[in-house]
Amino acid sequence: MTLQQLKYVLAVAETKNISEAARSLHLSQPSLSAAVRELETELGFAVFLRTNRGITVTGDGSRFLGYARQVIEQERLLAEKYLNGKPRRQHFAVSSQHYSFAVNAFVDVIKEFGNAEYEFTLRETRTYEIIEDVHSGRSELGILYINDFNEPVLSKLIRDCGLTFTALFTAQPHVFISKTNPLAPKTALTMEDLAPYPFLSFEQGEHNSFHFSEEILSTHHYDKMIKVSDRATLFNLLIGLDGYTLCTGIISEQLNGPNIIARPLLGGEPMHVGTITLKDRTASRVCASYLKALQKHIQV
Repeated sequence: MTLQQLKYVLAVAETKNISEAARSLHLSQPSLSAAVRELETELGFAVFLRTNRGITVTGDGSRFLGYARQVIEQERLLAEKYLNGKPRRQHFAVSSQHYSFAVNAFVDVIKEFGNAEYEFTLRETRTYEIIEDVHSGRSELGILYINDFNEPVLSKLIRDCGLTFTALFTAQPHVFISKTNPLAPKTALTMEDLAPYPFLSFEQGEHNSFHFSEEILSTHHYDKMIKVSDRATLFNLLIGLDGYTLCTGIISEQLNGPNIIARPLLGGEPMHVGTITLKDRTASRVCASYLKALQKHIQV
């Protein structure tokens, strides 16, 4: 097993595509495939599962990649400290549900590491993809919520993928509406109050189970429902259509503008928002800074 082989499998895990990984490594596809197979033979287990739909990381592979990243990070630090090497480009990726505090913390980290070369990625994406991103190594950290309803399904999937959920905070459910919404003068809202207005939610693609919904009360019957894929569209529709969405209640006027407000939702069950990471993986220096920044922005 060599450092070069570790870098090869990490590149494949990041891209989920042998051809794309080979291009990024300036190798031919057959050479990269052979190197990965040679390492898997030496390890005695498959790191990747190859199907017609692409490449996924196996359970054993997920644990192995966690250790591999630590080795490569330590190699980088050693080279910088003792070989007078130029500091290498910092890499960090996080996959998250659509939370403003996740964005604010990301901004803080970029400011902290902004003088160095870096390649940071923030993916606001679907619930299933968040778990898959961390499982495959595409992201070091994921952010999502668990409650009594989705916990049996999500916790099992998280465990099966070799991941750990760590709670950040517990939020009482809130409603996001525009300042011009007729309900804005109310200090708290019920589902009966909201019934005449369109409900906005983030679509979950092929994994559109109620348990993967980003919003609570996913099994509730909504007479008017609109699904969107990005935060900007959702907020525009909140304003333009007097719509609403269900959320943690943490809002950033700097990011979302002054026209969106949060109101407590009466009768909703708590949301336990937290991070998911590979088991037994030590956080990178950038990830540790991001976790610290999150704590600053999750005041509820």
